[in-house]
Formats: sequence, C-alpha cells, structure tokens
Amino acid sequence: MSAIGVTSYLIGFSREGVTGDKIYNKLKQMSHFFSLDGAVAVITGGTSGIGLEAAKRFIEAGAKVVISGRKDGTQIADEIGATFVQCDVSNEESVAHLMKETQATYGNIDVIVNNAGANFGYDVLMETETDNFDKNFNINTKGVVYGIKYGVPLMNDGGRIVNVSSMAGLQGAAYLSPYVASKWAVIGVTRTAAMELGSRGIRVNAICPTSVNTPMANTEDGQPQLRMERKAVPLGRIAEPEEVAAMIHFLAATDCNFVSGQAIAVDGGFSAGMSIEAYNTLAAE
Repeated sequence: MSAIGVTSYLIGFSREGVTGDKIYNKLKQMSHFFSLDGAVAVITGGTSGIGLEAAKRFIEAGAKVVISGRKDGTQIADEIGATFVQCDVSNEESVAHLMKETQATYGNIDVIVNNAGANFGYDVLMETETDNFDKNFNINTKGVVYGIKYGVPLMNDGGRIVNVSSMAGLQGAAYLSPYVASKWAVIGVTRTAAMELGSRGIRVNAICPTSVNTPMANTEDGQPQLRMERKAVPLGRIAEPEEVAAMIHFLAATDCNFVSGQAIAVDGGFSAGMSIEAYNTLAAE
C-alpha cells in the first residue's frame, strides 16, 4: 500500500474511532497481499521501461532482484537497490551466466521475468528482409526460451515465470510481421512450459500489452503505430510502463497461484474492439 493509501486508510479508521492496536493489526493483515518478501527474482531488460518498473515494484514488495541488460546498468541497479548482471538474451551462454550469478548471489530463484525484447523496423511483409525474422526471434523468442531453459533448473518449486509477449502475439499487426511472429511464438512457449512445469508447481504466464510509453516504442518510425493506437484503443492512449509492471507483479506474487498458461492482454480494451471514436470516423467515410 502506498504512503497516500496508508494515510487515507488511517484517517478513515480514526474517524470511526478505531485506534492503536486495531489499526496496527489491520494493516499487518493487509501487508501480505502481493508480497514478494524474501523472493529471489531475475528480470531481463531490467534497466529501463517495463523491466525497470517491475524491478522497483518487486523491491518495494520485499524481493531480492537481479536486473540484466546489454549495456552496463550498475548505476541504475544501485539506485533502486537491485543487483546488475550484464546479459545479451540472444546469447545462450550469456543467459546461463545470468541465472548462475543470480543463484550464487541470492540462492535459488523464485521469479523469472523474461522481459527483454526488440523490434527492428516497420515494413510490409513482401518487402521485409528475411534476416529481420532471425533478429526478432533471436531476442524476443529465444531469449524467453533461454531464460526458462537455464533458470528453471535453479528455481524453487512453486516458482513463477512471466514472459512479456505483446498484443501483436494475439493478433496480426501491419508492418510488423517479424515482430508479430516472434511474439506469437512466445505465447506458444509459455503454454508449453506451463504444461511441462506444472508438476513442480511452477506457473508460467505471458502478458500481452499494446504499445507502451518506452524508448522502444517512441522511435520516429513507430509514430504512425502510436497515432493509430491512441485513436483505436478504447481508453484513448498507450500504456505506461508502470501499468504493465503492475500486471507482472500480480502474476509474480503467490496470491493468484491457480493462474498458469495464460496470455493476458494489457491493452486498454483494444482486444474488445476499436474505440467508438475510431468507429465513428470510419463509418462516416
């Protein structure tokens, strides 16, 4: 609970004449919700955007967190109270090293967030370079595969894995066929891993956000996509990284221990249908 939330809660209690031990006991009861107290978590792509916001939430919830990135993120990790390990998720040995370092630092892993991702431009399928598929799969799909392959043997039973896919993994997206294909594959890997790891109590889920307000989305080439989403998404905007991190936190906690094998949209209503404003614009033409 945030400081503002606690203050409001205490004011409400004081107005009802409830004080002292009763307030303390009530807050103590509430403090365990979505707690990650003592959990060991590793987050790839954790130096910016969604991964960084997830790391902050995890630490606030009591977790010991390792974040990774291709560039040195030691200062960022120090600022939030995490540990940094450099890692290129497209490199199998690099991911194996990340998981081993996490275990060596904090012990067996409880939570893995396979968040690192990339997109290599926008083009129609017929004009897309073939190696663009390889580049997307190497990071977006194989990075998830390596995270599971090398993280699970070092993981406690009852662990949680959250893979960051995309709304592009649930439907098509014009001009983004390599990215789309790699994110659909993430959902396939997620569901297969959930089946195979369930006997250990390990839950595996994917989240599927629309565009998020991060450096990856805010490129010059990506502006048409963002303009489209701001008109088509019923909530009329793109997601903030904190909002996506909140869903990761939900899945990483043990409060929802019967959720596994799911691909959960974080999309402002986009999967329900286009906004009424977009509908009216198209209908008027």
